Amino acid sequence: MRHAFSTAAALIATFALVAADAPTCGGGTKCPQSSPCCSEYGACGVGAYCLQGCDPKNSFDLNSCMATPVCKSGDFKLNSLNDVSQNTVFLGDSSKTNWISSGIPVVYQNDALLLTMAESTVGTLLTSTHYVWYGKITATMMASAGKGVVTAFIMMSAMKDEIDFEFVGENTGSVQSNYYFQGVTDYNQMKPLTVDSTNGKLHTYTIDWQPDQLTWSVDGTVMRTVKKSDTWNSTDNTFHYPQSPSRIQLSLWPAGLPSNGEGTITWAGGLVNWNSNYMQNGYYYAMVKDVSVECYNPPSSFKNNFGSNAYYYQNVAGTEDTVAIGNNVTTLSSFYASGDNPTYDPYGKTQSGSAPVSTPSTAPETVPGISGGGVRGTDGSTGSGTSGSSGSTDGSGSSGSTAAGSSGFSQNGGASPSTGEAAPKLAAGSAVALIGFIIAALML
Repeated sequence: MRHAFSTAAALIATFALVAADAPTCGGGTKCPQSSPCCSEYGACGVGAYCLQGCDPKNSFDLNSCMATPVCKSGDFKLNSLNDVSQNTVFLGDSSKTNWISSGIPVVYQNDALLLTMAESTVGTLLTSTHYVWYGKITATMMASAGKGVVTAFIMMSAMKDEIDFEFVGENTGSVQSNYYFQGVTDYNQMKPLTVDSTNGKLHTYTIDWQPDQLTWSVDGTVMRTVKKSDTWNSTDNTFHYPQSPSRIQLSLWPAGLPSNGEGTITWAGGLVNWNSNYMQNGYYYAMVKDVSVECYNPPSSFKNNFGSNAYYYQNVAGTEDTVAIGNNVTTLSSFYASGDNPTYDPYGKTQSGSAPVSTPSTAPETVPGISGGGVRGTDGSTGSGTSGSSGSTDGSGSSGSTAAGSSGFSQNGGASPSTGEAAPKLAAGSAVALIGFIIAALML
């Protein structure tokens, strides 16, 4: 069965929750100066719109999107939410957190995180705050199962370069490997890789992304290799090979929503069954235990000496030779700031701490897919949330904190997963958090 969309395109269709009056962007349509940043979901705004996923090509200008933190090597144990900030709080400071979440990540036995997907939600997305410009990235994880349910471990750049491991819940005996150059949809690039139960067991999945070749490995065995030299496109005289700094994304999302395109639903195995045995405690889940990153040096053609802290683009072409590394600012002062004016804070206090210096004359969107959009239901409708309602507009508030209660569950059609431990139990407090989230979603 052919992959009908790139993951980027399918996720955009699913997660594009914006206010009806928000300016749109993409395909050469740029954002206005008042809402300068074009999100990956094709809407314009400020704040989080200007951070991870900001599209330089279709933003107001090349500086509207913030520069992104350079690669950080490490072994990141995902056994708590201490290193995870909500996307309604994160303002770009990667020194304080390594991961951003939208949706509900849940702690599992103080040993892993669960990406959850309850009915009337669009699942959970976990994104790295640091970007990778070539490196080896490994995730130890277990995918979800069920028709219409898709788990993904991908690399995604602001230019829509993409490297994928995609787990279609209808087929737990394989994982799909794929790649795209700047969102160009070549449907012949997907290749399935055989795996011994993507749902019943934890496996390690590795993307080894080098300037001249790309490999996908499962449990240490290389299963696919693509050479850059084989991706030359004579039409535009460009290598159609992922080559721009990319963030790590781990997600669980309902590709099988009626509101999605027929091709996406067919690829995902059909519509999501919200009464499936694969749901426990009212939601589907995927498990992520660990992500390791080994950063590689910039490509040999790189001759930039502007700094060492952040990636940015010198040209909207977005190819390898347009990427620079500098000491650019990566943190916004408020959710109303942008790359064009990163220190703007309309709610900044006076020296006495009394009243705001100024207030915004307009209220642009501040958090892609959340602000102004509410939660998408299975009928494709959205709630009536207001701009900034999902998070503090001054950047205050807590990062992701408690998650999940004490009841045990399994997701292997009722059988316990083969993880070498007892049936999963969740860290105290999470069931309350999830119930609160569902109630809030139903009220929108």
